[in-house]
Amino acid sequence: MRAAPSQEEVRRQNLGALLRYVHVHGATSRAELTTSLGLNRSTIGALTAELTAAGLVSERAPRETGRAGRPSLVVRPESARVYAYACSIEVDTLRAARVGLGGVVLDRRELVRTPGLPAEESVPVLAGFVKEMHQTVPEGSVYVGAGVAVCGMMRGDHGAVHVHPPQGWVDGSLGPALATDLDSNRPVLVNRAADVSALAEHTRGAAAGLENVIYLHHDVGVDAGIIVGGRRLTGHGGYGGEVGHMVVNRGGHPCGCGSHGCWETEIGEHALLQAAGRDGATGPGAARAVVEAAAYGDATAQTAVRQVGDWLGFGVANLVNIFNPDVVIFGGPLRDIYLAAATRVRSRINAVALPAIRDHVRLRTPQLGEEAALIGAAELAFGQLLADPLDAAA
Repeated sequence: MRAAPSQEEVRRQNLGALLRYVHVHGATSRAELTTSLGLNRSTIGALTAELTAAGLVSERAPRETGRAGRPSLVVRPESARVYAYACSIEVDTLRAARVGLGGVVLDRRELVRTPGLPAEESVPVLAGFVKEMHQTVPEGSVYVGAGVAVCGMMRGDHGAVHVHPPQGWVDGSLGPALATDLDSNRPVLVNRAADVSALAEHTRGAAAGLENVIYLHHDVGVDAGIIVGGRRLTGHGGYGGEVGHMVVNRGGHPCGCGSHGCWETEIGEHALLQAAGRDGATGPGAARAVVEAAAYGDATAQTAVRQVGDWLGFGVANLVNIFNPDVVIFGGPLRDIYLAAATRVRSRINAVALPAIRDHVRLRTPQLGEEAALIGAAELAFGQLLADPLDAAA
């Protein structure tokens, strides 16, 4: 039999639970913490005193409440001085941000990524962003680590990236490489953009409070960040969520993976442009131009949007049958396609998905927008702090 947790273990768990609550919900009164965490007032007082002494939270009296009696103190995350660095390596963009406790973006950098630039060659650029931002960090601040979101197949938290040669990405361990460039002993955790975006939206976005989430992300290909029962589903070696290679049309287009009719060949940017007769169009705005043309009445563009929307709904229906999610979120370029073909997508889901499963599913776009990957990458770094606040802060 497992021994009961010691008082010290319970105290550390409670410290983590309180800090996580404030991190997710923002400024919270002691009274609300007492109710939400199921702890008594004196325990809440002792925990907030410890976290305040460590510089992780602050306590202040609330503004005039209009009620008689002594108001409950409000506990706030020290967002300005407790922070993580977050980076995002996308097909055409490199981004970096300093994110404060509570998910507040304090500083940000962005640069167009050279087409075909290997992922590991992005490291010096990102390190340069971080060093620039570090110059403005207030004295006495607490740095907890860094997280990196990468568009592409990944293995493990150290960031071994595996993408087909046409994208110009090769194997490389990004986490240790970036940690070396930053000259820091804090961890640098790496994960797929779809996974961290799902984490961000689940923590403080369109999926907040929901336990079963599918976040669809399109960049290099079509990936999914999947959360089941409140926990991320990564699969063996971290390769889970490659839903773009679900075969939906056996007689369809050839895919870079070697198969034919993969879902991403039917709903990706190339499929939309080809259906719209714009094969030669390139650049991040090409797919959006088709969607806009459809909105303005272009018949060919409207047909293309309907066709891609139909396949989008078909694939989502299969995912809904398998995972029974509370919400499906359409991120990246899929957001625009979904918004333009929402009726088509829902119609296909209603035709294919089981009634008992489909009826409760919400279809949403990211509440955090383009910041989802950065905020999710920061959440990777904050994980260690929230698990054991005093040890990580020290």
